[in-house]
Amino acid sequence: MAPSAREFCLVECTTECTLDERRLLTRRIMDLLDGWGLSASDVASILQLPQSIKPRHMGRFRDAEPFPNDPRVNRRVAYLVRIEDALLTYFPRNPEMRSLWVKRGNTRFGRRSPVALMVEDGESGMISVLSHLDCTFAWDLTGSRSDYGNDHADRSIRQE
Repeated sequence: MAPSAREFCLVECTTECTLDERRLLTRRIMDLLDGWGLSASDVASILQLPQSIKPRHMGRFRDAEPFPNDPRVNRRVAYLVRIEDALLTYFPRNPEMRSLWVKRGNTRFGRRSPVALMVEDGESGMISVLSHLDCTFAWDLTGSRSDYGNDHADRSIRQE
């Protein structure tokens, strides 16, 4: 069984990982995107790979080469890992449903499929899909997390 996405260092996504960890993460993301049925050009688009990497070169990422260590690529990889994690939570025993969910039109996204939203809208599409799947991500986007953290710290000080 492949290592869990949580086993990878995702604080900085791939910037602080070892080369072997980056390779494993790259293969895992390529397996995920292949399972969604994305074309090579869609993979390049969703990851916002540098233009020097042509769709015909995608095979190298399935083999042994890690994704480029680029902040934009790393951020998108982190979104995909969180989306994969959320889908595992939603459908823990049914991998077919995970794949079906991303391919099926969704009223939340104007009847577009989540994968189409991510390919067509780029990073904002990925954020929309992740916000829909993971309420903690959506909560963090509102800034409520920091407000909650400060409020919690204030209460701790008052209790002492």
